[in-house]
Amino acid sequence: MSLGTLTWTRALDHPDLLAPTTLATITAWADDDPSVADAVLVTEIDPDLADTATLTESFALPPAASANCVLVAGRREGEERVAACVVRATTRADVNNAVKRLLDVRKASFLAMDRAVEESGMEYGGITPLGLPARYRVLVDARVALDDPSAGPTVVIGSGVRRSKIALPGALLARAPGVEVIEGLALG
Repeated sequence: MSLGTLTWTRALDHPDLLAPTTLATITAWADDDPSVADAVLVTEIDPDLADTATLTESFALPPAASANCVLVAGRREGEERVAACVVRATTRADVNNAVKRLLDVRKASFLAMDRAVEESGMEYGGITPLGLPARYRVLVDARVALDDPSAGPTVVIGSGVRRSKIALPGALLARAPGVEVIEGLALG
């Protein structure tokens, strides 16, 4: 596959480039759907280039090719509700309206970096919707599942570590185990 100036290979052939929970999730998903093994790709990068804007510029990626995953939490009647929100990098998660409503909480806010890293078992800047704790809802903006005019069908997401990125069809990500596709999750 050609996307930007990066070299992409099958993720399952490079387990060292995936967080352990991400590897376990992709492996189980590929066991259920064999097409996943060839469709989920990985590339190694310099960890200093992992942030979306730097990655896009450094590797000639269309800005809309990247999808960011942010962790958000809120409380209702003493119960904490956590969600991973996946939106194209050209948009931002509508935390104050859509996410708050979906979690059924009065206030939703981003998880602190230390907590996000500890609970996810992933590195900050590499957090991905693949391999998060089972109690997290995984909300994917509907636009991630659609071909983007400038980026095509593929989205680039974290791998759980900063030293690599995953690429896969957005429509496939929308079918990942536990994913909820949400219209209007993102603004912009």
